[in-house]
Amino acid sequence: MIGIIVTGHGTFASGMAEAVRLLAGMPEYFKAVDFTQEDSTDDLEFRLKDVILSMDACDGIVIFTDVVNGAPYKEAVELSRELADKQDIRIVSGTNLAMLVQADTARGYVQDPDGLADLAAEEGRKNIVKFVDSDE
Repeated sequence: MIGIIVTGHGTFASGMAEAVRLLAGMPEYFKAVDFTQEDSTDDLEFRLKDVILSMDACDGIVIFTDVVNGAPYKEAVELSRELADKQDIRIVSGTNLAMLVQADTARGYVQDPDGLADLAAEEGRKNIVKFVDSDE
């Protein structure tokens, strides 16, 4: 199974994880790592690394972040490089709930992190829409 880690600013990660649990039940190998105002980037790095290493039984990991080039994204990128010999890690940024639910359910049939990351990114794009009221 491919592990999923969600990280982002504030309580973005734990909020998204709670929403996934509400919609899809209690997923296995699905962890949230928040980056709150009180945290340093060293704190974030330590927690992310700890979660990544705890998923050693997984067939790769996809890390979902809130925004490109924010501290959670940058730490995920650095750790993916540092731990490349231990774990196959992919990073997807611009995370929304639809992509997380799709990624969680797709882990039953998608066997590689690249495929899961691609599937999640496509689902995320499909779920970004602008409502236009035809009654106006």
